[in-house]
Amino acid sequence: MQANQEEKTNADVILATLADLGVDTVFGYPGGAVLPLYDALHRQTRIRHVLVRHEQAAVHAAEGYARSTGKVGVCLATSGPGATNTITGLTDALMDSVPILCLTGQVAQPLLGTDAFQEANVVSLMRAATKHNCLLTNADYVASSVSSCFSMAQAGRPGPVALDIPKDIQSAQATEQLAAPIPTAVLQRARTLPPIQVKDIQAAVSLLKRAKKPVIYVGGGVINSGHEAADALRTFARLLRAPVTSTLMGLGAFPANDPLFIGMLGMHGAYEANRALHECDLMLNVGARFDDRVTGNLEGFSPNSKKIHIDIDNSAIGKLVSVDIGIHADAYSALSQLIDSWNASPRSQPPLDTWWETIKGYQSQNCFAYKPNSRRMKPQQAIDRLWRRIASHNPIISTEVGQHQMWAAQFCRFDTPGRWLTSGGLGTMGYGLPAAIGAQTAHPDALVIDIAGEASIQMNIQELATLAQYSLPVKVFIVNNQRMGMVRQWQDMHFEGRRSQSYAEALPDFVALANAYGMLGLRINLEEEFDPVISQMLEHNGPVVIECMVEEDENCFPMMPSGANHNEMILGKTNH
Repeated sequence: MQANQEEKTNADVILATLADLGVDTVFGYPGGAVLPLYDALHRQTRIRHVLVRHEQAAVHAAEGYARSTGKVGVCLATSGPGATNTITGLTDALMDSVPILCLTGQVAQPLLGTDAFQEANVVSLMRAATKHNCLLTNADYVASSVSSCFSMAQAGRPGPVALDIPKDIQSAQATEQLAAPIPTAVLQRARTLPPIQVKDIQAAVSLLKRAKKPVIYVGGGVINSGHEAADALRTFARLLRAPVTSTLMGLGAFPANDPLFIGMLGMHGAYEANRALHECDLMLNVGARFDDRVTGNLEGFSPNSKKIHIDIDNSAIGKLVSVDIGIHADAYSALSQLIDSWNASPRSQPPLDTWWETIKGYQSQNCFAYKPNSRRMKPQQAIDRLWRRIASHNPIISTEVGQHQMWAAQFCRFDTPGRWLTSGGLGTMGYGLPAAIGAQTAHPDALVIDIAGEASIQMNIQELATLAQYSLPVKVFIVNNQRMGMVRQWQDMHFEGRRSQSYAEALPDFVALANAYGMLGLRINLEEEFDPVISQMLEHNGPVVIECMVEEDENCFPMMPSGANHNEMILGKTNH
């Protein structure tokens, strides 16, 4: 790309390249090695910068932006501790397949390898946290390097890509930019997928049309493939008339209110979803990676089923679970061809009435039932009631990590992709608030709520300052049980009740803290206070922090113990 006449430095070229690629927002935090880029930000008007208070939060905000829009999220950090602070967020994005471009400043090239102030070997440190990363050492290839890394982030299985840029290259006078060849490693990872084998599609349809107990098992790959993939999934599920279940990351790929949807599966998933997966004779996995929180004991995982796995990452097919048919493709392409092949096949499908009667028997367990309290609410009661009040607003929900995350997944019912933001693979406490910031920045008119626990919210609570600075109307709903809830639950169940360090005695006054940042803070102590407080939240145009006091020792059920089979779930007392 050729720099415009008014551009004076390579920092200007970097920002112009990003803007030409469609980037309108960058989340970051300045420092010495990245000041040329911040100076260039001051000179331009095409890209908005959102100042976070910690570099980890910059990556999570970029994740929230990316997952709620389908675009690449971009973040910016300085060298040394700035760059190392991004690694948790980048690992989170890698495990959950979120397209991120992370630009980091680096000390000037003559200082590389000298243990200079705030120097860190970022390329080595980030190798396991990114799908690709590199150090930019040739000023002639600034624009093409940025473009290549941006494309890499969204090509194939999406993920984070990091570009480390020495300060002297940022500051150098811009020259005519050359068309740099894309590195071989990038080409190998970003190559166009091979055509889907027609024989694999036909074989899959043949298995599906013979199945008497089929299940469609949906993952985040459907959401990454776009709204067209979600539409194709809907069409194919209705052709097959099969029950649909979802991973935590796949929620919203299939409408939760569709009668074919039987809920989330996995460790804290729906009883009917887990039992259906255990007993099915045919499993169609679309864009899920068979992670351990879903499979449980691999030796007993869906023991009597034929398995079809569609995944954009060929290395995921057969990696953990042996499958009968593997289809290396993105979800939309594979589902489209399955629809065409299904409609063209003359074979009739056996009736599924008996299978659905079995599933309805499992649904009668009402596995998420709880006994409400009339005074201090139960945590699942608070989240259930919150969702009932906000569902009509089509909200975007982010979460932190822990019991509240699982209850949010159980009681919030999403009908479209991009409305559910959570940390699945890495389980990163502190994810929800910055992710909500990213989503609210991308969708200024949306209702964005971070459902948090009082422990997780403190991991990145400094980002309340970001809400205040930009007047972002994010609503933070803290479910305060005064415990590290999931840790406490596991200690009670698996460590004979020895509660080691799972209770924090010195909790902040979250209402006072919100007021200190100049935003509205509210507290719910009793059940009768709930609706008036939520009404006040919805009427307020700015950011709100709600502290909802709940029962301290409520457990999250149902639960499939670690290493158990799907037919070995533990139900709550109200389900027996």
